[in-house]
Amino acid sequence: MTSTISLPVWLFVIIVALAVLAAVDDVVLPGLRWYLRRRVNRAITEVNARFGLELPTFQLTTRRVLIDRLVYDPEVMRTVGAVAAERGVERESLMTDVTSIAREMVPAFNAYFYFKLGYWIARRLLRGFYRVRLGFAHERAAARAPPDTAVVFFINHRSNVDYMLVTYLAARSVALSYGAGEWARVWPIRSLLRLAGVYILRRESGDPLYRKVLERYVQMATEACVPHAIFAEGKLSRDGMIHEPRLGMLGYITKTFDPAGAYDIEFIPVATNFDRVMEERTLVANPDADFRGRGGKFIFGSTAGFFVRMMWRKLQGRFPGFGVACANFGEPVSLREWSEERGLNFSRLDREELFAAVGELGEELTQRIVDVVPVLAVPVVSAVLVEADGPLGAEAVKRRALEWLDDARALGAHIAIRDGSEAADIERAVQSLRKRRLITEREDGIVAAERQRPLLDYYAASIQQLRTHLERKRDGAG
Repeated sequence: MTSTISLPVWLFVIIVALAVLAAVDDVVLPGLRWYLRRRVNRAITEVNARFGLELPTFQLTTRRVLIDRLVYDPEVMRTVGAVAAERGVERESLMTDVTSIAREMVPAFNAYFYFKLGYWIARRLLRGFYRVRLGFAHERAAARAPPDTAVVFFINHRSNVDYMLVTYLAARSVALSYGAGEWARVWPIRSLLRLAGVYILRRESGDPLYRKVLERYVQMATEACVPHAIFAEGKLSRDGMIHEPRLGMLGYITKTFDPAGAYDIEFIPVATNFDRVMEERTLVANPDADFRGRGGKFIFGSTAGFFVRMMWRKLQGRFPGFGVACANFGEPVSLREWSEERGLNFSRLDREELFAAVGELGEELTQRIVDVVPVLAVPVVSAVLVEADGPLGAEAVKRRALEWLDDARALGAHIAIRDGSEAADIERAVQSLRKRRLITEREDGIVAAERQRPLLDYYAASIQQLRTHLERKRDGAG
């Protein structure tokens, strides 16, 4: 009973390791899960109490359950059968692919992360670089949507900061779900984004299985009234203008919609604008290049490098900020009302009819985005210098910029410069452009720096498009 037993060192190490693993599995992990679940439930209760926001059940459903629902969805299964017959392969091998696609795509929304950590990170980053403003919100866009309505924010894409800007400004009314492309597949970014409700997608995949899984996920989330945000153009604008919408995601969202059904879809057009776009030089340097093709590591690495350089300058006291970042929320479109006015039932349209209807809807939503583009100081000064016949003195720049603002306001544009601070903001914009070496001050006045002219064109284009659009509306009404 009291004799000594000798064990080899390797066996003792194995026994200790097994004991530690058993303790972790039986004590530590259950306790950690209980603690995290408790924090999540408290976050949900706080969200309900503070914001009056009831999260859709779909967002609170376990990720494993959502993956199984998606993999064994009847439409996905039919597509698997069709593709298996076409390729002459076993269904089981394709089901493995479908499961892999679903695991990559489906988010793991965590209310605590979204409303506590995610909101805090977005707030600190945005306010660290920009003066954030909500310039305008249509009264219907500002009102809380009924619980049987799927809200879809239809956004122009000026910068990757759009994600944080719209999420931050809308956080008190909705928990938005985004689709993120190749850049979001880099670890650990993908894990963090999944916690925020982001679903990872491959934008250019031509695989019918992948497209069907993506289509069904978007439709399942929409039918469950999960708030969505999609970018109208599908990619960043390279010239500063808002272009024709890409209709893929819009088609997925509307394809199964029945105006007489249990839910409505409300599209809210959102326009963003910036005094400085972080990716400006990459976007303007080669407007025909698709940098997404260089992979998520390149995109994430270059963005992270830029952030580190700016943060270092901020710590040294040499970073004045990027100016204003603003989002405006335009007049919503109820898909139920829109469909009934045209006698349409999306769920019963054939392919050509559906494409035509989605195209018409996309065009109307895009025009509503252009309607509410925020007018900021740097774009105004850029427009003045681009439109000038020659050099302008500092006072002439300020006078023309103020006249530009007055003309735009008379047309119904939404000016995101605070009343009474127009002159000061114009002067600040001129100083910012000078420091960035986008303009040159000569003896005869201020002109665009020759090599930087494309950047001034880029900033001017956003509000020049707005002015042209509003002039056409005025002339058409007249």
